[in-house]
Amino acid sequence: MANDKTAHWKDLLRKRLASAKQDGRTEEEKKAEETELFTKHYTEWKRGEKGEDDSFKHIPRFYYRLPAEDEVLLQKLREESRAVFLQRKSRELLDNEELQNLWFLLDKHQVPPTTSDEAMISYESFLKVGEKAGAKCKLFFTARVYAKLLHNDPYGRISIMQFFNYVMRKVWLHQTRIGLSLYDVAGQGYLRESDLENYILELIPTLPQLDGLEKSFYSFYVCTAVRKFFFFLDPLHTGKIKIQDILACSFLDDLLELRDEELSKESQESNWFSAPSALRVYGQYLNLDKDHNGMLSKEELSRYGTGTLTSVFLDRVYQECLTYDGEMDYKTYLDFVLALENRKEPAALQYIFKLLDMENKGSLNVFALNYFFRAIQEQMKIHGQEPVSFQDVKDEIFDMVKPKDPYKITLQDLVNSGQGDTVTSILIDLNGFWTYENREVLVANDTDSNTADLDDT
Repeated sequence: MANDKTAHWKDLLRKRLASAKQDGRTEEEKKAEETELFTKHYTEWKRGEKGEDDSFKHIPRFYYRLPAEDEVLLQKLREESRAVFLQRKSRELLDNEELQNLWFLLDKHQVPPTTSDEAMISYESFLKVGEKAGAKCKLFFTARVYAKLLHNDPYGRISIMQFFNYVMRKVWLHQTRIGLSLYDVAGQGYLRESDLENYILELIPTLPQLDGLEKSFYSFYVCTAVRKFFFFLDPLHTGKIKIQDILACSFLDDLLELRDEELSKESQESNWFSAPSALRVYGQYLNLDKDHNGMLSKEELSRYGTGTLTSVFLDRVYQECLTYDGEMDYKTYLDFVLALENRKEPAALQYIFKLLDMENKGSLNVFALNYFFRAIQEQMKIHGQEPVSFQDVKDEIFDMVKPKDPYKITLQDLVNSGQGDTVTSILIDLNGFWTYENREVLVANDTDSNTADLDDT
């Protein structure tokens, strides 16, 4: 038996050697075939080890280009698809009747005892209401939401009113997002200036506090309102704002506050979007425009406010800001007003800092501070006052700001210090410097007047 096997292997070996002699390939060709076979089998073995299949050879599609302007059919399809999507999302929200039903259910399941005349609900009752309220309410009745609203109640309950207000706020945010998304022509989650203008223009008739505005003033009102959004939410001047950013800031709340027919006079005056505020800003612009050409020259702008802005600062305004033949239009004027009226805000400080940073180095050194303060000293001489030493002012500014680098001040230093409004006022406005210089006297006068008022009562 062993001899038969040996004979068999001998025959196979002879045949193999015979075929090898007949193979006319060179050593290089044989080696190339061997390498190819090795690579093939090794790759298959590695793939099997990782548990991969053939689908991994193909990258799934993740980018879908927007239709070009000439692809009318694709654009219409995209618009209709977005409209249907937004309608579906809108139907998923609670309507007034469903909100009312939710309130009745919550009130019915309140758990005693009442705390500070406020109805409370336990977690068990909270879950019961969630089961009865319907599918639309399901996302509100979670342990996470309950934990958010849980404060110091000794029985582990939450306020029914706080929970209902939470639901109302969420529904309002979703409604507003859908409303804004209808104006998002590109469908990319942001609004361009023209998109936001259309939104506010169509919103005006729904705001009772704007009923008195003449239609001829609508375009100026819309420009005034839109400018605030873009000044604070688009600091890089990209020409577009994320819808998320609009919802996250308080500006939309201020605008929609105008739905309140009984809004107090004080609230209207402090609200940039109110009719009195818009008319005030536009009226100031018209009063400054002495030659009635619809634009402001540097000389006309110099009478802004108390008329104490330095000429050096105004020179920088006209060098850096967009002008037309050396004159400023209403939109550029709005940016100027928003910056000066909100000097504590980072966006306003960024606007003013850019004007103070003459060399575009991103920082203010002693030379820059001296350059602007010299104009303040000159104005003091004109008004018959003894100029204050720059050295003293410089030391006070650096003490207030406490910059990381003791020789220069960056924008971030100004923002972090919380003294940016004071520092900029000292450098650009004689009235601002006077207020700072006499702050102790002013505080004493306020204290005396308050004491006198108390004595009178």
